[in-house]
Amino acid sequence: MPGVPRDTTRRIGLLGGSFNPAHEGHRHISLEALRRLGLDEVWWLVSPQNPLKAGDGMEPLATRVARARQIVGRHPRIRIDAPELGLGTRYTLDTVRALRRAYPKARFVWLTGADILPQFVDWRGWRELFQSIPIAAFARPGWSYPALASAAPRAFARYRIDAGRARMLPSCVAPAWCFIPSRLDSHSATAIRAVRPRRRTKAKGQTITDQNFSERGRALPDRSKDAEALLALVRRSLDDDKAEDVVVIDLKGKSAFADYMVIATGRSNRQVVAIADHLSERLKQTGHGYTPVEGKQGGDWVLVDAGDVVVHIFRPEPRAFYALEKMWALEAEAAKPKPVRARRKKPA
Repeated sequence: MPGVPRDTTRRIGLLGGSFNPAHEGHRHISLEALRRLGLDEVWWLVSPQNPLKAGDGMEPLATRVARARQIVGRHPRIRIDAPELGLGTRYTLDTVRALRRAYPKARFVWLTGADILPQFVDWRGWRELFQSIPIAAFARPGWSYPALASAAPRAFARYRIDAGRARMLPSCVAPAWCFIPSRLDSHSATAIRAVRPRRRTKAKGQTITDQNFSERGRALPDRSKDAEALLALVRRSLDDDKAEDVVVIDLKGKSAFADYMVIATGRSNRQVVAIADHLSERLKQTGHGYTPVEGKQGGDWVLVDAGDVVVHIFRPEPRAFYALEKMWALEAEAAKPKPVRARRKKPA
């Protein structure tokens, strides 16, 4: 990384990926890592080409790096670069080893979303990666609960440290990893690509955009819709599908990604998925366009991003485990100014 001395002893989080495109979810994980792990910096390692992904639809590296820097802005503790070009590496394990050789005194932690944990077994040398660097996995909508039961976390289950001790992770000797049930962010690069106009090559290198996505029913959620009306539609849909324990959390002034968060319960995986499908269909029928839905694979926790209203639908056990209502209530309580008690005057 430019400007980083070779003898640095900083605690550094490494967030690697294609960043195709970078989005607020990446920034959210970085800020959570700085706070929860006590890091000095987070480095975004923009990969020239992910070995597990096809090159089709991949924006040029320079474009992805530029967008990442735009998302981060001028944050003094987040650095963005594509070091694999200089290191001559392609796989995560090789990149981590090269960075450790370049900065032998730094204390690195690999940062990832929990949705990536099930994919670890497809990575080249994934066991060696666990043994080379501490790993922090952050909660992701629809994936966190089932991800912990996937092969890689189970293989290293005895090396997992409690989230309450997460600040110790950068100082731990690998293998060591931690699952962090932080506040959730619903942004997804896959969902962004799904609604972004594709580009195809025309003669002589010119580019043109395909037919507008709104004409094909894949428009972005209309976030200009009245949030109150949207919330009422969501609640009607949940009521019609017999969703239980519906809770609405007002996010206005607390979060930039939505005005309301709705949390509901389905009694089974099938009901959870059905509630999400019906809600998505009703949003489409009422003119809200394409609505990203995540987590249907497992059915334990499904997220429906309706724009100004984000809906989390859980089975009872995962809902109790993550306790999103309590998380937001605690944040709100912590933000409240403490009352100042007036001192009683002593009698003359």
